[in-house]
Amino acid sequence: MNIRLSCLAFISAIVLTACVESKQESELTQESEVTAEMARGAQLLQPFKAQMQQALKAGMAEGPVQAIDACRIRAPEIAAALSKDGVRVGRASHKLRNPDNAGPHWVGPVLDEYLASDRREPVEVALENGYIGYAEPILVQPLCLTCHGEVLAPDLESTIGTLYPDDQATGYTDGDLRGVFWVEYPTHK
Repeated sequence: MNIRLSCLAFISAIVLTACVESKQESELTQESEVTAEMARGAQLLQPFKAQMQQALKAGMAEGPVQAIDACRIRAPEIAAALSKDGVRVGRASHKLRNPDNAGPHWVGPVLDEYLASDRREPVEVALENGYIGYAEPILVQPLCLTCHGEVLAPDLESTIGTLYPDDQATGYTDGDLRGVFWVEYPTHK
């Protein structure tokens, strides 16, 4: 009888170990899939971020007032050119300068989560119809303060006030959350 119990215990231990290993492998596979989708989101977003940075640097080389056009004109052009084949890219903020930059419905809760915590890692959101939403925080850098800081040059403040009478995008300090870059794309399944 003891041999039977020992065998039964041994068999149970093997089955239990196999189940635990199977569960761990399943979790690892799911984690790898999430990591792959997040890597894909970052990859899809990279050209938008790079082209935006290039446009802003070119605009700032001409002066801050001229740099406004990088955000006002070039950003929507860049987003439109990169939004194809089921992929959409953009930027959004909790304090908009241009109301046309309001993000899709899923971006608001992402911004709220960033604002409620110190979390600044990219976020992935499962969307309807097999799409994924991916967002990365935009943190204020010293150069950003030229147009988004607490004090703006008078000519810059006047131009922003004329172009964006309901501007909310000032009062930031270095390191503040400015908003997010976002991308929506179909899954690879």
